[in-house]
Amino acid sequence: MKKFLYLSCLLAFFMSCQTDKTKATFDSICADYYKERSALFPVQATVQGLKGYNGQLPIDISESHIAKLKAFYASYTEKLSKIDESKLDLADYKNLASLRFILNSENGLLAYPGHLMPFNQFDGLPLTIAQMGSGSGSQPFETKADFYDWISRTEQFAVWADTAIANFDKGIKANIVLPTSLVIKMIPQMKELANSDSSKSIFYDPLKKIPASLSASEQLKLKADFSNAVSKNLIQSYSKLATYLQNTYLKSTRKTSGIGSTKTGDTYYKNLTYYWTTTSKTPDEIYNTGLAEVARIRKEMEAVRSTVNFKGDLKAFFENVKTDPKLMPYKTPAEVLTAFANIQKTIDPKLKELFGTVPKTTFEIKQTEAYREATASAEYMQGTPDGKRGGIFYVPIPDAKKFNVTSGMESLFLHEAIPGHHYQVSLQQENTQLPDYMKFAWFGAYGEGWALYCESLGKELGLYTNPYQYFGALGDEMHRAIRLVVDVGMHTKGWTREQAIRYMMDNEAISEQGAVAEIERYMAIPGQALSYKIGALKIRELRSKYESKPGFQIAKFHDYILSLGCVPLEVLEKSLEKWAEREGK
Repeated sequence: MKKFLYLSCLLAFFMSCQTDKTKATFDSICADYYKERSALFPVQATVQGLKGYNGQLPIDISESHIAKLKAFYASYTEKLSKIDESKLDLADYKNLASLRFILNSENGLLAYPGHLMPFNQFDGLPLTIAQMGSGSGSQPFETKADFYDWISRTEQFAVWADTAIANFDKGIKANIVLPTSLVIKMIPQMKELANSDSSKSIFYDPLKKIPASLSASEQLKLKADFSNAVSKNLIQSYSKLATYLQNTYLKSTRKTSGIGSTKTGDTYYKNLTYYWTTTSKTPDEIYNTGLAEVARIRKEMEAVRSTVNFKGDLKAFFENVKTDPKLMPYKTPAEVLTAFANIQKTIDPKLKELFGTVPKTTFEIKQTEAYREATASAEYMQGTPDGKRGGIFYVPIPDAKKFNVTSGMESLFLHEAIPGHHYQVSLQQENTQLPDYMKFAWFGAYGEGWALYCESLGKELGLYTNPYQYFGALGDEMHRAIRLVVDVGMHTKGWTREQAIRYMMDNEAISEQGAVAEIERYMAIPGQALSYKIGALKIRELRSKYESKPGFQIAKFHDYILSLGCVPLEVLEKSLEKWAEREGK
C-alpha cells in the first residue's frame, strides 16, 4: 500500500513537473513571438506604446520583408506544434489557440500579392504616417529623441513611397490593380498631404511641442532638421505619389468592384473571410445570413415607421428622416460633440448593472482631423497601457448642420466608445494575466462583434427612448446586415459598385454620399465588413444560451467575455463552456 502511494505521489510530482515545464516553454515562445513581431511591425509597437520602435519603419511591402514574414510564421507554427496542449490550463490553451489562428490566417493572406496594391484611400501607411505625423496620434513628440525618431521614420517613409510606386507598376503588368473609383479618391488625399505651406500642413504641428527645456540653439537646430525632413521626406513623397496616381496609375485601374475579378482573387477572398470572421463559414453562407437579417430588421423598421405615424412606405420614410430639418438640430461641431458627451452621461448610472469591471484608461471625444474627415468613418483610437494616452472616440463632422440624429448617434457611441471598443480594448490592454501579444491581439469577429453586440444594449442602458434614435440604431444594425450581402456580392458574385450602392440605399436611410463611401470601403478592404455581424450574432447566441440558466448574472457574463481578451469565436465559445461549468450554469 505504501509503495502504491509512493508511486502515485511520484507520478503526480512527475506530471506536475511536466506541466510546469510545458507552461514555461509556452511562456517563453509567447515572449519571443511578441518581441520578434514588434520588430517586424514597429508601427503597431508604437501604437501599443512600446519603447524602442518609434524610429523604425521597415519597407513592409517589399518582397524581402514578405519573405521574412513567411519565415517568421513558419518558425512559430513549428514551435507551437511541439507543445503538448493536454498539459496547458484553460487560459494557456486559449492563448495557444489564438496564436495558432494568427499564424495560420496571416500567413494565408500572404499567398495573394496584395503588396502590389500597397494602399488605398481608407487603409495604408500614407494615412497612418499622416495621423502619426500630425502630433495628435500615437507617435510621441515629448523629448528631443522623440523628434529624431520621427525624422528617422520619415526617411524610411520616403523609401516606402518609392517602393509603393514600383509595386503599383508591377501590379499593372500583373493585372492586379485597384478599382478606378478608389484611385480617384486617393489623388486629392495625396495632394492635400503634399501641401508645402507650413501654416496648412499638419506635418509641422509637432513643432509646437518642442521641449522648452532645450537650449535656444538646440531648439533652432531641431526645428531646422525637422522642417527639412518634412519637406524632403514627406511633402516630396506625397507629391510623387499624387503625381504618379494621377498621371500613370489611374488609366490602368480596373472597372470591376470585387477582388474576385483579379487572378486568384476568389481564393484570396475565402482566406479573408476566414481571417475576418474567424469561422469556416463560406461566402455563400454569409451572404444568405445577410439576406435573412435584412428581412428581419426591415420588419422592425416598419414598426417604427408605424409608431411615428408616417404615412408613406419605408423607402419614403428613409428619404424623410434624411431631409427632415427637425432631425438636424446642430449648428456647430461643438454641439455635436456635446450631444455625444450627453449620451455618456445617460448611460453612466446603468453601466454598473451590466459590467462589474471597467477600464482605468481615460476616454475623450474628438472631432476627426480635417485632412481625412471627408472620407473617414467614426472610429476609436486605443489608449496606451501606461495611461499616458487615453482612448479617443473620433467623430467626423464635415458639416454640423447636416449631422442627423437618425445617423445612429446613440448606437454609434455604444459601439465605438462605451461599452464597445473602449471597454474591450482597454480592459484587454490592462489585463496583467494576458501574455503581451494577447494584450494587443485583434480578431475582427470578436472585437467588432463585441462592439455591435453593445449596440443591442441600448434599451438596457436607458437609450433608444426616442423612436428616431431607435430607428437610427436599427439603421446601424441594418447597415451591418447589408454588409454581408454587398461585400460577398461584389467580391464573389460580380456585383458592381453601383448595384451595391443601390441595394444599400434601398434598405437603409443613408445618403448617396454615405453609401458611396461605405461601398468603396468594402471594395478597398475586402472581408473586413463581415466581422461585425458574424461576431455579434455569435455573442448574442451565447448570451441566449446561458441567460436561461438559473443564477445567470449578466455582469459576470460580460466581465468573463472581456477577461478573455480578443479571441477567435471558436475559442470564445469553448471558453464560455468551461466558464459555465465552473459557475454551475
